[in-house]
Amino acid sequence: MSNTLAANAESARRYDAIIVGAGFSGLYQLHMLRDRLGLDVRLLEAGEGVGGTWHWNRYPGARCDSESYYYCYTFSDELQDQWQWSERYPDHNEIRRYLNHVADRLELRSHIQLGTKVTRATYDEHKNSWLISTADGERFEARFLVTAVGCLSTANMPSIPGLETFAGEHYHTGRWPAEGVDFSGKRVGLIGTGSTGIQATPVIAQQAGKLTVFQRTANYSVPARNRPIGQGFRDWVSANREAIRAKARSSTNGHPFDVSDQSALEVSDREREQAYEAAWERGGLRFRATFNDLLTNEAANETASQFIRDKIRTIVKDPATAEKLTPRDHLYATKRPPIDTDYFETFNRDNVELVDVKATPIVEIVPEGIRTSDALIPLDVIVFATGFDALTGPLLALNIEGRGGLKLKDAWAHGPRTYLGIQSPGFPNLFTITGPGSPSVLTNMPIAIEQHVEWITRCITEMRNKGATRIEPTPDAAEKWVQHVNEAAQATLLPMASSSWYLGANIPGKPRTFMPYAGGMARYAKICDEVASNGYEGFVMN
Repeated sequence: MSNTLAANAESARRYDAIIVGAGFSGLYQLHMLRDRLGLDVRLLEAGEGVGGTWHWNRYPGARCDSESYYYCYTFSDELQDQWQWSERYPDHNEIRRYLNHVADRLELRSHIQLGTKVTRATYDEHKNSWLISTADGERFEARFLVTAVGCLSTANMPSIPGLETFAGEHYHTGRWPAEGVDFSGKRVGLIGTGSTGIQATPVIAQQAGKLTVFQRTANYSVPARNRPIGQGFRDWVSANREAIRAKARSSTNGHPFDVSDQSALEVSDREREQAYEAAWERGGLRFRATFNDLLTNEAANETASQFIRDKIRTIVKDPATAEKLTPRDHLYATKRPPIDTDYFETFNRDNVELVDVKATPIVEIVPEGIRTSDALIPLDVIVFATGFDALTGPLLALNIEGRGGLKLKDAWAHGPRTYLGIQSPGFPNLFTITGPGSPSVLTNMPIAIEQHVEWITRCITEMRNKGATRIEPTPDAAEKWVQHVNEAAQATLLPMASSSWYLGANIPGKPRTFMPYAGGMARYAKICDEVASNGYEGFVMN
């Protein structure tokens, strides 16, 4: 052990476990380790409040794309009885209120340290402990380190020449000011038309004097059909709670609804059109479930893709704008499938303009605004809806160094190498919740999070029962899992979207590899249970 590491360890505050991140994952993991196992736990959170991704994502229109009645914890009947959602899709304010309610009801706050940014985590092989350093110079030491930093928490700010010269204001949607932004009468440029841009565009357009949307990739989107929740629906959810939970946990994507048992190709054109129309009117992510082969059969998917393309042409009045908004370089839901409230309709407004940056690229940002290859667009505000360095970015930002000085960034230089998305070889006692190699972003996140937290808790319980102090996957188990993750992806159409952030394609220089597990939540959970039941097969526990 180096002298510096030894000195830091001497000054460290010691715990059984350190958790990084106070979102859905971190709060539940804290509850389980403290209240179920009786461990001495400290949760470190960079933000000034609990909420995880919802602490930072406060941009106009930010709301969940899973329905509120299952975008919540299911482990506690008491928590579910105490909270009533107001809308079909909760907005960021309501989700933060919910997570603060959970922190209060479970009395977690005394173990949470806010405003604490972790800058380094180093494994001490001799002491079998992790030394965690923060931006303020604090040191913590713990046997177990659990990263609950989320999949979408490291903002991706594109490198555009001249940004520092811009005379106006600029913001990234993933780091939105808590006090909000007033767009009244201003000329706003919004860069990005992924899920975030699609949510933000209609709301900003209602406030701004002029909104210019800079689109790199046209995207499919289905209406959310958001609405207030009535007491009748709340009563139905309460009466069917166990069935809803069981359905969510046994489904492919963690959603409590069935996928059709029909192929899109085995029904008549009229029946198919009627099914899509009904799904369009119902709204939401359930559109993917209209037929059972939309993500496995290219011809079947093309029927859904064409249906949405036709809808765009019907909604958008200007044919040239409609054509720009029509996606043709990928199939529906092979990238993250957005849902929206009046996104396409917004381009019928007189104060909204669409710029196709594939046809006329952004050249630079100048004091007056954005210069494309054929025009200078004057702006007062620039909004970057450019997404995140997904899945791996939040973990690499922690500067994790494992056994023998192995840096996580080097271990993952050619793509993430995990076993079950939970651990990586060379990093003992480091657990990752919803990491690369797990279903994570392909699911309703609270369901995936609960499964991970409960598995990690079961694992640490087993270690304690056996008198073991260290667990780490074997390199062979990790390599086989990575191969399985790739095989699961290749069994779907998902890798066909070559520009997807699922592949890391939005980050220059990032290895191109499909990161989440596409084999389905239920299948994944079964594999995890089998691994545990087989004596934590693929792990070394001692």
